[in-house]
Amino acid sequence: MAHAAQVGLQDATSPIMEELITFHDHALMIIFLICFLVLYALFLTLTTKLTNTNISDAQEMETVWTILPAIILVLIALPSLRILYMTDEVNDPSLTIKSIGHQWYWTYEYTDYGGLIFNSYMLPPLFLEPGDLRLLDVDNRMVLPIEAPIRMMITSQDVLHSWAVPTLGLKTDAIPGRLNQTTFTATRPGVYYGQCSEICGANHSFMPIVLELIPLKIFEMGPVFTL
Repeated sequence: MAHAAQVGLQDATSPIMEELITFHDHALMIIFLICFLVLYALFLTLTTKLTNTNISDAQEMETVWTILPAIILVLIALPSLRILYMTDEVNDPSLTIKSIGHQWYWTYEYTDYGGLIFNSYMLPPLFLEPGDLRLLDVDNRMVLPIEAPIRMMITSQDVLHSWAVPTLGLKTDAIPGRLNQTTFTATRPGVYYGQCSEICGANHSFMPIVLELIPLKIFEMGPVFTL
């Protein structure tokens, strides 16, 4: 999860998030180079007293500053499209979870386990135990296995919500009357936090998401749900 004074992105826990971090660094380097070039040109313009009338009518220069931005846009667009299509892939998921957004809590349904359904509410400050995180911990965590493709079916029962877990690279809108889906494969065990990322009313800030990821062997041994 994020910590105080953090500048970069959260550590990746899925292949998709690793790709997103790589693309972020790739785009950031291009931005740095463009900014440096522009600042250098401005510095030369402000400091030099020399003028050259040939610059005002230079076809070669106009060709370069037209083609170069197009090449830069292609270098940004190609990896971006690749990641976009990767996020839409659904390759034979091992487990399907249905997440339903309400004002202001989440309902989870394990469709592969006899329709196991439970609600997940934020823990009030009076019920927090040592080590719990204020405004982030819930009474019932969603327990999932690692190293197994998980499909999330996301919808809403009242208004727009958004199911988002940054460390997994997930953010999918929950829309009433519509069923959206996303997939992920977690690579590390642990407890990971997210929140609703769509303004959904007065208590929008109080519907967190908590995923407890455990090894697949432990998940298959029996009920491990924190109900």
